[in-house]
Amino acid sequence: MRLHTLAAAVGLTLALAGCASSGGLHTDGTPIDPSSLQSARSLANVPSSAAWPAADWWTGLGDAQLDTLMTEALADNPTLAVADARARQAQAAAGAADAARKPSLDVGGSVAEARIPTTVPGLGNGHMAPAKYVYGSFKWSPDLWGGQRAAWTAAVGQARAAEVEARAARVELSTNVARAYVQLGYAYVQRDLARAELQRAEEAHKLTAQRVAAGIDNRMQLRRGDAEVASAQEQLVVAGRAIDAAESALSVLLGKGPDRGREIGRPHLLSPAELAVPADLPVDLVGHRADLVAARWRVQSAGKEIQAAKAAFLPNLNLGVMAGLIAVGGESLFQLPARFYSVAPSLSLPIFDGGRLRANLSARDAQYDLAVAQYNQTLVRAVNEVADDVDAAQSLTQQAAAQSRALAAAQDAWQLAEQRYKAGVGSYLEALSVRQQLLVAEQRMAALKAQQADQSVQLIGALGGGYRPDAGQQPSAPASPASAQHS
Repeated sequence: MRLHTLAAAVGLTLALAGCASSGGLHTDGTPIDPSSLQSARSLANVPSSAAWPAADWWTGLGDAQLDTLMTEALADNPTLAVADARARQAQAAAGAADAARKPSLDVGGSVAEARIPTTVPGLGNGHMAPAKYVYGSFKWSPDLWGGQRAAWTAAVGQARAAEVEARAARVELSTNVARAYVQLGYAYVQRDLARAELQRAEEAHKLTAQRVAAGIDNRMQLRRGDAEVASAQEQLVVAGRAIDAAESALSVLLGKGPDRGREIGRPHLLSPAELAVPADLPVDLVGHRADLVAARWRVQSAGKEIQAAKAAFLPNLNLGVMAGLIAVGGESLFQLPARFYSVAPSLSLPIFDGGRLRANLSARDAQYDLAVAQYNQTLVRAVNEVADDVDAAQSLTQQAAAQSRALAAAQDAWQLAEQRYKAGVGSYLEALSVRQQLLVAEQRMAALKAQQADQSVQLIGALGGGYRPDAGQQPSAPASPASAQHS
C-alpha cells in the first residue's frame, strides 16, 4: 500500500511540475563555423606556413631597450592588475558554485538562562534555570536534474574566460608598447629632419636677403623665405611635441610617472617583422587569439546557464538531519533522555511563481544569443583584421619601394646641384632649393618605414600576439543552441 501511495505522490508531483513550464522559450544564436569564412583569395600572395608569433615576439625586433620596457610594462601596468583581479573574482565565483552543490555539516551549542513555565510538565517551576544544548545538522540537496552541476560548469567557463582575457590584456599591452616605441623612434627622425629643413631655410633666407640688398631679387622672394623659415620652426616644435607625446604614452604603458618616459633613450629604427600567415587562417586563428578563446568560453558558459535555469522548473529534493542534546536546570547534558534528533526530507516543486522562472530562462536564452553574437563578431573581425593588416603591409612595401626610387633620384639631384655650384655654373640658392626636395623625400621615406614597423606589430597582434592556451584554457568548438541546452 505504501509503494502505491509513493508512486501516486511522485506521479502527482511530476504532473504539477508542468504548471511552471519552459515551453516556447528557445535560443536563436548560431556560432559561425570558422571554415566558412573564406580568406584564400585575400591572402593568395602571402607566404603560408605554420609559423605564429612567438610568446616573446618583440625580441625578434632586435632592440635591447625595447626588451627591457616590455618586461617593465608586463610587470607594472595597472591594467593587467585589473584583469588579474577580475580573473581571481571569477575563480572565487566558480568555487562558490562548486561548494553550493555539496553537503553541509554544522555544529553548535548554547547555554542560556531561561524561565521555564510551570505548564511544562516535569521541567517548569516558574523560576530562572540554565538551558544547555549542543547539536549537529546535515543538509544536502541531491542534484537530481544536473542543474547545480550546470551552474558550476557555467561559473568555471566564466572563470576560464576571465583568465584568457587577462592573457589578452598582456597581448594588447605588448603591441601597444612596441607601437609607442616605434612612434618615439620616428619622432626623433622627424626632429632631425625638421632641424635640417630649418637650417636650409635659414641659409636660403640669408642668401635671398643678400640678393635683395644687391637688387637682384625683390622683397617678394624675401617674404617667401620668411614663410619657409617660420614653417620650418613650426615643424621643429611639432616634432618635439611628438617626442614628448610618445614618451608620455610609454610612461602610461609602463605604469609609471611622466619622468620615466624622459629616461628612455633614443630608439633605433625598428625593422618590420617578417611573418607568414598560416594557410588555413580562420580555423587556426580560433586557437591563437585570446579574445576568440575567451568568447568561446562565454558561449559554453551561457549554454550551461540555460541548463541550470531549466532544472529550476523540475521538483527539488532536500535532505536534512539534526541531532543533539538538551538539558534544563541542573540536569546533566550527557544523558540518554537529553538526546533529540530529526530527519526531515522535503520535496519542493514550482507550480505558480508569477513567471519568475520563465523570465529567468528567457534571460539566459538572451544571454546565450548575446554570447554567440559577440563570438561571431569577434571571429569575423579577427579574420578581416588579419587580411586588412596583410594588405596594408603589402601596400606599404610597394610604397616604400617607389619612395626609395624617388629618394635616390632626389639624392642624385642634390649631388648634381652641389657639383654645379662648386663648378660655378649654378647658384647655392638653387642648390638649397634642390636640398628641400631631398629633405621632403627623406621625410616621406622615414614615415613609410615607421608605418611598416607599426603595421608589422599590428599584424602580430592580429595573429594573436604569441598567445598559446594553457592546459584547460582551450574550450571545445561552440555548441549549437540545442546541444548547449541539453548536453
